[in-house]
Amino acid sequence: MIQPVAVIGAGPFGLSTAAHLKARGIPVRVFGEPMVSWRDHMPAGMLLKSTPVASSLDAPQPGHNLVDYCDAAGIPRLVTDEDIIPVETFIGYGEWFQQKLVPELERVRVVSVDRNTGGGFELKLDSGELFTARAVVVATGLYGLAHLPPELAAAAADGPAPTGPFSHSSQHHDLSGFKGKELIVVGAGQSALETAALAAEAGAQVRVVSRGRGRVAFGAPPWDQPKLRPESPFGRAWSLWALSYYPHPYRYLPAETRHYLVRRVLGPLGAWWLKDRFEGKVQVSEVDRIVRADATTGTPELTVATPGGGTQRLTADHVIAATGYRVDIAAMDFLGPELRTRLAVSRGTPKLGAGYVSSVPGVYFTGLPAASSYGPVMRFVCGTEFASPRLAKHLAAAHG
Repeated sequence: MIQPVAVIGAGPFGLSTAAHLKARGIPVRVFGEPMVSWRDHMPAGMLLKSTPVASSLDAPQPGHNLVDYCDAAGIPRLVTDEDIIPVETFIGYGEWFQQKLVPELERVRVVSVDRNTGGGFELKLDSGELFTARAVVVATGLYGLAHLPPELAAAAADGPAPTGPFSHSSQHHDLSGFKGKELIVVGAGQSALETAALAAEAGAQVRVVSRGRGRVAFGAPPWDQPKLRPESPFGRAWSLWALSYYPHPYRYLPAETRHYLVRRVLGPLGAWWLKDRFEGKVQVSEVDRIVRADATTGTPELTVATPGGGTQRLTADHVIAATGYRVDIAAMDFLGPELRTRLAVSRGTPKLGAGYVSSVPGVYFTGLPAASSYGPVMRFVCGTEFASPRLAKHLAAAHG
C-alpha cells in the first residue's frame, strides 16, 4: 500500500498545496477545518486589505479563482483594484475551492507527528487513529502564533483572554460586546486599525496606541498609485514587484536582512478605504513604547513613553493587542520533541531549502512559516501561486 502525504491545515496554503499534489497523482490526506482562521479568528464585518487579483488560491487547473467563485455563487464579480472583498465572501470562496478540489478533507486534528525508523512519519489524530505518511506538509497558518508584546504578556499572567483585561485581536470574532466600553487597541497595522474602526462602529470608545516606527497611516488609493513603476499584487513599486514574482533568491540573503524585510516590507499600513471610517472616530496615541502594563486593580492600565521624553498612563475597560503573529517552531506542539530538535531554525522559524523542504527530509512548511525563507509574499494568499506548484514538484521528485 502506498503511503500518503499528510497535509496539516486547511486554509489557503494547505488547500492549494493539496490540490497540486493530487493533480500529480500523489495520495494525500488533508486535515483541519476549512478556512478556520478566517471564519473564527477574524472580526465579523471585516474587509480584506488585499485586492481581488491578490486573493485567489492557486489551483493546478483553471476555473477555481475568486472570479470563478463569484460566478458560481451568483454574486457580483470582484475584479478591479477598487473592488473590496468582504471576509464572508472570501471564506465562502475557500470553502467552495475545498469542496471542488479537496472534497476528501478530514475535519480532525493532528495531535502528534514523529519520525519512524523506516524514514516516514507516524501521525496520531484526535480521533485516535495512527497512520504512516511518507511526507508531511505543515500549513497550519496562524494557529498558535498570536504574538503579544513582552510588556502585555507579562501582565497577562494566564495568557491573553477575551474576557480578561488583555487579549489578542485573533480572539475576537464579535466586537459588539464592547458597546459602551472604553477600549485600547495596540498596533498600527490593518488588523489594529480595522479592529478599532469596527469596535467604534459597534459603539465602543476606542483609542489606538501605536508604538515606535508604527505610526498610523493609510495607503494610497489605486488611482493615486505611481504610474511609472511595475505593478504587483500589493501596489506599484520595484521592491514589491521583485518580492512578489521573484522570491527564488530570497533565502540566500543574510539572515538579518531576511528577517528585517519580513517585518518591514508591507508593514503597518491601513487600507485606503479604511481612512474615512477611522479618522474622527478613533483616538490615536503615537508613543515611543509601552513601558509596562498592569491590571492588578481589575482595570487594565498602560504606562507609555511619549515622544517628548515623558510618560503617560492610559486606562480602559479592555486592551486588545493587534500585534500580529510570530512564527515559533516551539509553539507547534503537534510536532514531536525529537522532530523539533532536528529542524534547523533561524529566530524560531524553519530554514527551508528548494521546494520548501526543511532540514528534515520529508517535512515541508508553507504559508507564514516560510516567509523568513521566501519573503513577505508568503504572508499573503497570492503566495500560493509561487509556493504550491514548487512544493508539489519537489515533493513528487523526492517522495513520489
